Amino acid sequence: MKGVVVITGVSAAGKSTVAQALAERLPRAAHVRGDVFRRMVVAGRAEMTPEAGDEAVRQLRLRYRLAAATADMYFDAGFTAIVQDVIIGGDLQRFTKMIRSRPLYVIVLAPDPAAVARREAARAKSGYSGNWTISQLDAALRDETPRIGLWLDTSHQTVEETVDEIIFRAEEGQIADPPE
Repeated sequence: MKGVVVITGVSAAGKSTVAQALAERLPRAAHVRGDVFRRMVVAGRAEMTPEAGDEAVRQLRLRYRLAAATADMYFDAGFTAIVQDVIIGGDLQRFTKMIRSRPLYVIVLAPDPAAVARREAARAKSGYSGNWTISQLDAALRDETPRIGLWLDTSHQTVEETVDEIIFRAEEGQIADPPE
């Protein structure tokens, strides 16, 4: 796989673990963690919530632009850039247009809500602490996100099995060139 790979899904879907494992399997790869850009805002950060205001949306879109630009720079330097973040709803289509590098692959990790709940309970950090529920994010993923790229139900897969499937089926996740 050469190009830019976008791995998305709800919180606790396994995005960061899968992105890291995929990067480690490739000969020259960089793992671009979208949440790093959110954490860089030290003062004045507006978190995304179900009732997010204009400032939270503005900061989310800034985070996406930074991640896309970083992916393009790694690609230009000869790396496969693997971008991982929660990019759902109409934001997924917009995000793919921010990335100029091609080939571009979109991988949507879509485990069932029960699997997400098990994964959330087993990890140290929390993606559902008072803002979103698993069912709210899952509904946004399944009902509001355009069906682009490769969608994988990873409910019963190990990380290694998911990475194998991504590598084997990557072409199914390829996105066409952005409009001129």
